[in-house]
Amino acid sequence: MLYDVAIIGAGVVGGLIARELSRYRLKIVMVERSHDVAMGTTKANSAIVHAGYDAECGSLKAKLNVEGSRMMESLCRKLGVKYLRNGSLVVAYRPQDMERIGKLYERGKKNGVEGLEILDTEKLHQMEPSLSQEAVGALFAPSGAIVCPYELNIAAVGNAMDNGAELLLDWEVTKITEDGDGYTLWSGENHLSARYVINASGVYADHVAAMVGDSSFTIRPRKGQYMLLDHDCVGSVTHTLFNVPNELGKGILVTPTVDQNLLLGPTAEDQEDREDVSTTPEGLEKVQENARKVIPSVNLRGVITAFAGLRAVGSTGDFIIESPRQGFWNVAGIESPGLSSAPAIAVYVTELLAGQGLLLEEKEDFMEERVAVHRFNELSMEEKNRVIRENPLYGHVICRCESITEGEIVEAIRQNPGARDLDGVKRRTRAGMGRCQGGFCGPLVTEILSRELGIPLEKVTKFGGGSYLNVGKTREEHIHEND
Repeated sequence: MLYDVAIIGAGVVGGLIARELSRYRLKIVMVERSHDVAMGTTKANSAIVHAGYDAECGSLKAKLNVEGSRMMESLCRKLGVKYLRNGSLVVAYRPQDMERIGKLYERGKKNGVEGLEILDTEKLHQMEPSLSQEAVGALFAPSGAIVCPYELNIAAVGNAMDNGAELLLDWEVTKITEDGDGYTLWSGENHLSARYVINASGVYADHVAAMVGDSSFTIRPRKGQYMLLDHDCVGSVTHTLFNVPNELGKGILVTPTVDQNLLLGPTAEDQEDREDVSTTPEGLEKVQENARKVIPSVNLRGVITAFAGLRAVGSTGDFIIESPRQGFWNVAGIESPGLSSAPAIAVYVTELLAGQGLLLEEKEDFMEERVAVHRFNELSMEEKNRVIRENPLYGHVICRCESITEGEIVEAIRQNPGARDLDGVKRRTRAGMGRCQGGFCGPLVTEILSRELGIPLEKVTKFGGGSYLNVGKTREEHIHEND
């Protein structure tokens, strides 16, 4: 089958590109090596919409960060995704750090960031009373915000699918060949053809580029370890708190999330392994030590989980958005501020494709908005009663920690792209993200997945592949059957 555009990688960048292209009368397919979307960098990052003061002036990072940040609030509203403009603070702890703050301020102004302000000690501590008394000043960016990255990713892919785009999961590209009409992508014996190909494959982008003979860049995975605290640990922290950045990034941050948790991290550890997302005692201790320096009163007893993610650090120092040959585009090295830039990247790449000959004919029936799934706990009592009358499954609470109902879980399984495993339900509904981390609701969600997908309990997985949750009946059940 010949597609107009094939997108390799269904993370937040690939998903938003697909959504932008689905405005037009094009045949689009997204291919993803994993069992679900949002399984790479999108799944585990800081969830920050950066203002745009950090990137070097004139770089793609600077241009697309500022543009993407401006687009994000409207985009999230259209897609039914949570977004909060809480503002960010780059905090100085030594007088000499204020010199660096001044440079960030000037760079931000040149990049077009609005509302930047340098705060003295008194105003800083008025804004964040829990901040360490060693803090001497800060750069305040009121346009800084937070969002849920995998929620945005799922909504973007779903909106693209609502507008006709296709999604192929468990479809790892193993070979690319050129033909008269463009390119043929191979996944084992399976294949498809497309006139244009977009390589948005994250930490594997250099491997995919090499399949068409492009070795102009390399990708280095950089691990970031995080700790997530329960709802009652957010306290008085309202802004995203950064340290003065260095060559490895913006350092350990402390930030609330859109779901009212407190997030600490990440570390910055360069590694060769493109799959290793394990946490280590040393890495988590570093997160804790740095978090205490920022917020001495941080309640580390409230940690409910720790996790790690990988950033795709490109060898050029900037986003790599270029075409090494007609019809093939690399969208690679999309490290921080990649999430912030993603909406603008989607528009930029679409314009580049048009410049290379892709005909963009707008659809009259393009669905720009996507109805959000019910967030039952956020409804008024009157709305809850109405929803339960329409569908009694919403009256059955499955996840007690997050107050997630069976109706929400079923909706998440049936939507585009639907959840196919336990972690997929978690990312779409937050069932299993609370204090008990799925200890209570996990078995119930597994039963719902089995029922809705029409598969045996033993075939339900945690995150695809061989991550089976049940391997057979218990000994007690065998005894009962033999009685």
